[in-house]
Amino acid sequence: MEFHHISVLRNETIEHLLGDPHGIYVDCTLGGGGHSHYLAEHLADDGTIIGLDQDQTAINAASARMADVGCRFIPVQKNFRYIGDVLDELQIDYVDGVMFDLGVSSYQLDTPERGFSYMQDGPLDMRMDRSQGKSAYDVVNTYSEGELYRIIKDYGEERWAKRIAAFIVAARKDAPLTTTAELVSVIKKAIPAGARKDGPHPAKRTFQAIRIEVNDELGILRQAVETAAGRLKPGGHICVITFHSLEDRIVKQTLKLLATDCICPPDLPVCVCHHHASLRVQRHAIEPSAAEIEANPRARSAKLRVGIHK
Repeated sequence: MEFHHISVLRNETIEHLLGDPHGIYVDCTLGGGGHSHYLAEHLADDGTIIGLDQDQTAINAASARMADVGCRFIPVQKNFRYIGDVLDELQIDYVDGVMFDLGVSSYQLDTPERGFSYMQDGPLDMRMDRSQGKSAYDVVNTYSEGELYRIIKDYGEERWAKRIAAFIVAARKDAPLTTTAELVSVIKKAIPAGARKDGPHPAKRTFQAIRIEVNDELGILRQAVETAAGRLKPGGHICVITFHSLEDRIVKQTLKLLATDCICPPDLPVCVCHHHASLRVQRHAIEPSAAEIEANPRARSAKLRVGIHK
C-alpha cells in the first residue's frame, strides 16, 4: 500500500514554525513528509530539515517525497525521544524550529497488517517501530485484568474500561486473541448495546489506549518536548500538534512550565528553585478550520500549540 497521509494544520504549523529561511529545523514525526515538504518550499537552498521517524516505511516514503527539494534533508530512523542524541551526533547545538505531529498516519491506520485499525482485520500489532519487542498482542494477552483496566481507563478514557478488561481476560482463556477483529468483537460484547448507539466506534478508545501503551507515547512526550525546547535558538519556535486530551494536557502543561519563572511552592517566602522561563507560549491552541475538517474528518480533534524561545 502506498504511504499516504494528509498533513493536518499544515499551513498554520509552518507559518508559526518558520523563521530564518537559511536555518535548521527538526520534524520529529516525519511520517510521509507532508509538513517537511511544505517547510522545504519556504527554505533557501542552504536551509536544513532533519526528519525523525521510528517507522522505516515512513522514512522511505518521506525520503522519496523530499527528493525534489532544494534544501538539505537528513532522514533519521529514530524515535523523537532521541532528538538530543541525534543533534549531538550531527554536531548541531541549536536549531531554528522543531515540530511534532502526534497523530497516527493514515497509512498506518489503513494498512491492516499494521494492526492499528479497528475498522479492518489484521494482526494485533500496533508497533510504530516494528523492530521493537512488545506488540498489542502482548498487551492484550499477557497483561493482568487490573493492568488492562488501568490503561483502557487512563489512556482511552473509556467509561466501560472495567467490563472491557474483564471480557478480554475471559475471552483469552479459551485461546489468545490474535487479530484486531477478534478484539473488536470482545469490546462490542463488553459494551452494552444501548451505549453503542451513539458516539464513536465502540473500539476506538480501547485501541487508542493499547496503541499508547505499546509505543509508550505519553511516557516519552514530556521529556521530548522539554529536550526540543532546550535546543532552540533565541526566537526559535516549537510547534506541537496533538489529537487527544491526554497528549494535549501533557504538551500544554510542559510548555506552561517552560514559560514559568519560579516553580517553588506558593507558601515559600523566597524562590529557591532558580527556575527561569525559557519560552513564551501562545495562550490558545490553534484548531483546524471548518473547511479542513470537512476535507479531512481526522483533523477534527487536532490542536496546535506553539512556544517561542526567549
